[in-house]
Amino acid sequence: MARKRFLTAMLVVALVGSMAFPAGAAVVSTTEDATTSSISGSVTVTVTGVADGDTVDVRYENGTTETVRLLGVDTPEVNVENTPGEFEGVPNTQAGKDCLRSAGENASKYTKNTLVGRTVTLKFDSQSDRRGDYGRLLAYVYVDGQNFNLGLVEKGHARVYDSTFSQSESFYSAENESQANLRGLWHCRTVDDGGDGGDGGSDSGTASIEWVYAEASSTNDERVQIKNTGSGELDLSGYTLVDEAGNSYTFPSGFTLASGASVWVHSGSGSDDADDLYAAFGHEIWNDYGDTAHLYDENGNEVDSRSY
Repeated sequence: MARKRFLTAMLVVALVGSMAFPAGAAVVSTTEDATTSSISGSVTVTVTGVADGDTVDVRYENGTTETVRLLGVDTPEVNVENTPGEFEGVPNTQAGKDCLRSAGENASKYTKNTLVGRTVTLKFDSQSDRRGDYGRLLAYVYVDGQNFNLGLVEKGHARVYDSTFSQSESFYSAENESQANLRGLWHCRTVDDGGDGGDGGSDSGTASIEWVYAEASSTNDERVQIKNTGSGELDLSGYTLVDEAGNSYTFPSGFTLASGASVWVHSGSGSDDADDLYAAFGHEIWNDYGDTAHLYDENGNEVDSRSY
């Protein structure tokens, strides 16, 4: 009788075990922080350190630590050499690299002053990978209810990192505004790029290619800014804007820019006005991975160039 009771007990244990842990089921380690195993939602942490403008160290309430890569943004490097081609319109020159290094230091200082020692909320994006390079968490950091990642872009401390995440549309919109106003790192577009910024040939007007926006969402969004940096009016009649592949746009007769004024040359189609001209190429021409814009006067002399 005792033997039957023993066998019955063993059978019950075996059945319970098979129900609790079906074949092939993954068993989560009891030492794993429960907050880091949640794919969605948010978690409260304390920022303990800053590696650079877009990477921070955090501590959970239970004492475990993580390194977080701020989702959707990329600030200039401070520990290694920058690649200007990653930052739209920044010239690939030593001056461009030096400017980006300075911008990266500013971004790191801003992140450190704003976040270190603060209790913040990490929010994860269902459209993004859970972890990025080197096993770092990918997350938005919210401080005082505000998205710190987006704030970096709005202030010009970061570019939008080309990846998949649900808030990308608002991030790119903020980047466009920062670029247009030359905020933060985008001021690096104005450093000497090796072009001569030559004389426009008309009443002391001077034509300059200010920047090339290649990573666009549409043909009309792809554009080049030409500015008159001289003291007098600039007549651009017959000037041509050319890329490395030989695609060429000729400015219309009678088109002029006052001193300090600028015009956008869009790759798509539209109605020309004082602020916007349309080349009607029918497709995007400026290479996302690097190109050179050349500006020639009506006599075929190169007035300026900008590489990115």
